[in-house]
Amino acid sequence: MKSRPKSLMTLACAAMALGVMIVPTLAAELMGRITKVNLDARAVTVIEKDTDKLIDVKITDDTVFLTKKGEIKVDLEKLEKGLEEAKQGIPVVVTHEKGVASKIKYAGKGKAQLQKEKEKEKEKEESKE
Repeated sequence: MKSRPKSLMTLACAAMALGVMIVPTLAAELMGRITKVNLDARAVTVIEKDTDKLIDVKITDDTVFLTKKGEIKVDLEKLEKGLEEAKQGIPVVVTHEKGVASKIKYAGKGKAQLQKEKEKEKEKEESKE
């Protein structure tokens, strides 16, 4: 009698482990730039990096924006304001499944990184002279 519950428990654990490993691989990653925010439809339009294809991705209440400080809920109004300031769109990596985003990560360079690049360019120019 004891062997049946053990084997059933083992089978259940194996199924759970398999599910945990497979489910994250179903989500696709989309690298590109957010070019449009649709507040009414709760969606963003992303231009895919390599193909320049326009892809609409829906934003849900569960969609999070990954930052250095952690995860925050996506605020489409703030995203739209940021988009107005960005000349060529906002560079992002969107993790989505069937057109519904689960995570959005900013893929651009931060101010500190841009400052370092400017300093390197100045050093190169000065060394040439």
